[in-house]
Parts: sequence; C-alpha cells; structure tokens
Amino acid sequence: MTRPPLRIGNASGFYGDRFDAMREMLAGGDLDVLTGDYLAELTMLILGRDRLKDPARGYAKTFLRQLEECLGAAHERGVRIVANAGGLNPAGLADAVRDLAGRLGVPARVAHVEGDDLGGRFPGALTAHAYLGGAGIAACLTAGADVVVTGRVTDAALVTGPAAAHFGWGPDAYDRLAGAVVAGHVLECGTQATGGNYAFFAEHDPASLLRPGFPLAEIHEDGSAVITKHPGAGGFVDVGTVTAQLLYETAGARYAGPDVTARLDTAVLTREGPDRVRISGVRGEAPPPTLKVGLNRLGGFRNEVVFVLTGPDTGAKAALVRAQFEDALDRAGSRPREIRWELVRTDRADAATQETASALLRLVVRDADADAVGRALSGAAVELALGSYPGFHVTAPPGKGAPYGVFEAAYVDRDTVEHVAVLPDGRRIPVATAADTLVPQDPTDPTDPTDPPPPEPLPPGPRPLLPEPLPPGPTRRVPLARVAGARSGDKGGDANIGVWVRSDEAWRWLAHEMTADRLRELLPEAAPLPVTRHVLPNLRALNFVVEGLLGEGVASRARFDPQAKGLGEWLRARHLDIPEVLL
Repeated sequence: MTRPPLRIGNASGFYGDRFDAMREMLAGGDLDVLTGDYLAELTMLILGRDRLKDPARGYAKTFLRQLEECLGAAHERGVRIVANAGGLNPAGLADAVRDLAGRLGVPARVAHVEGDDLGGRFPGALTAHAYLGGAGIAACLTAGADVVVTGRVTDAALVTGPAAAHFGWGPDAYDRLAGAVVAGHVLECGTQATGGNYAFFAEHDPASLLRPGFPLAEIHEDGSAVITKHPGAGGFVDVGTVTAQLLYETAGARYAGPDVTARLDTAVLTREGPDRVRISGVRGEAPPPTLKVGLNRLGGFRNEVVFVLTGPDTGAKAALVRAQFEDALDRAGSRPREIRWELVRTDRADAATQETASALLRLVVRDADADAVGRALSGAAVELALGSYPGFHVTAPPGKGAPYGVFEAAYVDRDTVEHVAVLPDGRRIPVATAADTLVPQDPTDPTDPTDPPPPEPLPPGPRPLLPEPLPPGPTRRVPLARVAGARSGDKGGDANIGVWVRSDEAWRWLAHEMTADRLRELLPEAAPLPVTRHVLPNLRALNFVVEGLLGEGVASRARFDPQAKGLGEWLRARHLDIPEVLL
C-alpha cells in the first residue's frame, strides 16, 4: 500500500537561528516531523569549550528553551521532533528533555542516538565526532519516539531518518534515500531555501523578505519531494532558491554520505506552482566505506587591531604604521608567530563624511603563547598613539588574546563505528551499516586534460556534460551578476562557489567561459591555490572548490570572511565580456 507523503519541516539552520521558528512552524500548517539543525564545524568547537567548563553541558541549550514553549503544541498536533541539538552530549539532552516533559505534563517519548564520539581515537582533539547517517533516527522513530535528539549526524540525516521510518525503506533503497538526501540538503539551512541570502533577491518584493518563513518538504514514497513553505509565511520558494541551496557547501556530482551517495547531476527541478518546486529523478549509489570525522583542536591565540587611515596619503600612512609596529615588536623581543596585514580601501575621494574618507588597515596576529598576542600587541599599538601617522586612531583598543580553533577532517572505516539508537524504553539497539559501499569519484571539467574523465552517467542520465557553445557575437563588459547567481560556503579550510544561470542560452555561455583558470583570474586570492571545477548540467550550474582559501577553517578566522559567505557575491561583482544576446 502506498504511504501518504511525509511533510517534514525545518526550524533551525544553525545554533542561534530564529528562536520563534519552532513555534511558527508548528502553528503555521500541517506537519508530520519538525527538524532542527544546530551543528556546524564552529559550533562543535563552541560546545567543546562549554564541556571543558562543565562536563554535563555540550548540547544546544536554546533547543531546550524552544521545547519549553513548543513541546505541548507538538504533542497535540502529533508532530515528531528530530534535532541534532545533542551536540557532544545527546544523552544529557535527552535526559533534560524528559525532565522538561515531566514538568510540563506532556507524555513525550524521548530517544537519542549515540556512537559519533570518537574522542578516544584522537587524543589530541578537543572534539572528534563521526558524521552518522539517518538509520539510528529511523530506529528511534519506528520504536515510537516523539522526540529524537542526536549528536553529530549529517545534516541530511535529519530527513533521511524520518523518511526511511515513514516509508519503511531499507538501507539499499539508494534512489529513494538519495532523493531524501537532496531534500534534506535543501531544508538544512532553513530560510536559505525561502529567499534568504539569495542572489536574485532584488527581483522580489522586499516586504516578503522581512521575515522569510522556514521551508518544508513533502517527501513521496519514490523519493521525490516538493519543497515549499507554510501558506502566508514570508519569503518565496522557486527553482532558483532550491538550486542555490543544492550548490551550497557541495562539490561534484556525487554527494557522498553515510546513508547513500546521491547523484546531484540527476536531480530535476520543476516549478509545480507558487512556492512549490518538485525535485525528481535523483539517483543513488552505495555510500562510501568510510565515515568522515570532524576534529576540532585549540590552535593557539589570536588578536587584532584595526587602524583607521583618514584622508590623503593612505598608502604612506599604512607603510609608516606597519614599519613602526613591526619595529616595536622586534624591540620587545616577543614577535608573534604569524603577523598578517590587510589594507581595506573603504575611502573615497572628496568624501562628504569622515567615515567615507577613511580606509582600514587590519592587523591580525597568532601565536601559541597568549602573552605574545596580548600584552605585546596592545603595548606596541598604544605606544604609537602620539608618534605615528596624522589622524592616528583605532576602531577599538586591543585586548587580551582570544583562543582560536582549527578544524580537520579524518576518515575511519564505517564498520568500526558503533552507531546506537537508544529507544524511549531505554533499550540500546545497534544500527547496522550498509551492506555495499562505493568509493565515490566526482566528475570534473572535461576540458582540462589534467583532470580524470567523468564517470558514466546513470540511465536515464543527465544532459550532456557540456552544451554547444554560443556562436560568436557582440559582447558587453558588465558584472557577472547580470546573468548568473552564486552561493558560496566553507568546508574546513576549503571554500566552494556554486554558480548557476537560468536559461539554456546562458548555460551555453557559462559552461565554456567559467573555467577553473578563469575563476583564478577573477578571484586573485584563488590564483595560487588548487581549484577544481564540477559540472552539473541539470542545474545549469558549475561548482568550484578552492582548496586552502580559508586556512585552518572558520574557527581560525584566517580571513575577514572566514566562512566564504561573500565569495560568490565577489565573483558576481567582477566584470566579464558577456554576449549581448544574454543581456
């Protein structure tokens, strides 16, 4: 018998997302399951530092406060709640939820998932957690849980687990699981699927973006899904918002996870109606034989000073204070291990305000010794106050050095990780791993002879990898934003930039124009770094991975945009010779 579609929503895209979202999603319309994603690489570091202060902590406290308002409403509406808010301590959060349910008089059955903590294998790490799949969540829901909390699972597992439980999918239902993975990837970042952070936002009514609603997916038994939102909620859902989110923090056509390897190049997006986009055709392959492990360690201490340079002779002022500062550090004999200067030319000629007449010179220092970036830095900066460039001042006085973290990824054999579902009655059920595994390979730009050839497409297969190029014709030098959208993000020290267009003609141009070398020209910061281009014809999209751009990851704050959130918009701002037929 065919099961009805599963309506599954999202109420959190990160730890600190809109607090009222859980209540809004429960009140806004029908749902079967409500999920929340609270974890990210940086979040795990934050929770790790929390746990150092108190071993009973290590989970997302805001989730518990949200449940205090919403657990009763969820129970009345029959909505199950699944969240990875357990962080480093899912058992502790499950106990806290049970205590809360008792105080509220809500007969909620609570379960949790364990097994991701691999700290014993990586003794030098502050946190070490494997990315688990959705099978443990499915086991908890099948056993009757109303609330399931997990530690580190993949973001998409919050959707694959409920979908597998609802439809009874086995671990080898690869196409169906892959469809759920793609839907889960769209939902995981909340309002990014409903117009938030969207390249073409200016084409829409500004009033609709004041408070975008959170997304939901109607998942069908065959693995297809419709991405939508509650009626009357803010924001909008269209093919563009879904495309952008599919490109966010992904790479090639094979999107490997612990449940399945989803083929992003087989996904077909179709507008089904206002605020409704159907995702169909997604094919799946066996998951890889290993699980990714996210490692966070304390990297040392950092500090920064921002010097304000107002008026004329900006370059000479920057050179003077830099020379003075470096000389002061040498004299003090406490030079930090890493010193980085960056001049940001925010100044304008003949400016009408002092702020717009000023440039910013940013100094960032790092060292294993807190004193080397604390007293030494502040002393050198303060002593220059009356003896440096005219108009000397800083945005804020330097303080003590702050600790920073470093993220690394490791991989372990999936069969060595004990994935456990702890059911509402306290039983501990081992979760079996997939019988088959596949070492995934990503298709890359076939025009680059140094790249391996792409794998054969699965039948019925995507479009041809590269379309025929546009015929020669007149061009105009304008920003890439005139024809293309982009979304960028981070994976450890690497950045990804997804670029897409909205017509077949524009795709014929983009696919041949935007090579890896062209990207390096447009983004000089990427010029010395390895850049891999992945082609996704069904989405009319290219996805670039720039290795090492973010140093040692977001927690190390190697650049002023440490998560590469604005990298795609910088690319869209660059000017190219674009065919007039596209403008």
